[in-house]
Amino acid sequence: MKTETTIQGLSASLNPARTARKSIGFVPTMGNLHQGHLNLVREAKKLCDVVVVSIFVNPIQFGPNEDFDSYPRTLEQDQRLLAEVGCDIVFAPSVEQMYGNSPRLTNITVSDITNDLCGLQRPGHFDGVAVVVTKLFNIVQPNFAFFGEKDYQQLAVIRQFVRDLNMPLEVMGVAIARAEDGLALSSRNGYLSEENRQKAPTIYQSLKAAEQSLQAGTALADVLANIKATLTQAGFVVDYVEARTPALQKMDAFDQDVVLFIAAKLGATRLIDNLKVKHI
Repeated sequence: MKTETTIQGLSASLNPARTARKSIGFVPTMGNLHQGHLNLVREAKKLCDVVVVSIFVNPIQFGPNEDFDSYPRTLEQDQRLLAEVGCDIVFAPSVEQMYGNSPRLTNITVSDITNDLCGLQRPGHFDGVAVVVTKLFNIVQPNFAFFGEKDYQQLAVIRQFVRDLNMPLEVMGVAIARAEDGLALSSRNGYLSEENRQKAPTIYQSLKAAEQSLQAGTALADVLANIKATLTQAGFVVDYVEARTPALQKMDAFDQDVVLFIAAKLGATRLIDNLKVKHI
């Protein structure tokens, strides 16, 4: 496995694959990797000849009071994990390598689907994601890119701008990876105190209970209110509990497939999760 820190170095490492017309799979990450990330690499290995993983903590997707400075940076550990699952190239650029020294005058905004959920709670976040992912797609030029479905709204945003801008690649969503107790894996789970780590699976438990309630005929509004009450009682500060169609449109009744979304803070740690519920 190679590690490249410059765009020029990465291009040189990928040139043989491009010349041989081999398929390139790409997994963008911010590092501090867990099994969810490694599952993305495993899926990429199944489909692609060469797999590139980027490790870059992107400053422009963090808000002024968010955790950019404290975000865990664990490159050596990440490299060991990636080597074990067969990653071919790690791309670990600096902020200067990605953004240069001149002011950035170009932005990428995906409207409508970024107006609520995490877009409302984290203004500018998805613009920052869209810019860095576009830059990484231009640098790596993959055939396939792999993203986790835990960040469902982010996945929808990326699929949208790839389609709108005619980017020549396919975006692949991969199912949420969970701990044995159901907690969705996230690099930010490491921020949880031992006590809060015990409480955190309540998010997934409330989603599964909501699924049963919906399929038993409980009204959607009542189900959402029950989730919020359960989480609040357990000590969470709820950002939102929402229901959307799989295309992220608002819905008032369970008359088609629904995706239930939760964002809530436990202590200082913000956790997100979602569950798709089939309409039977």
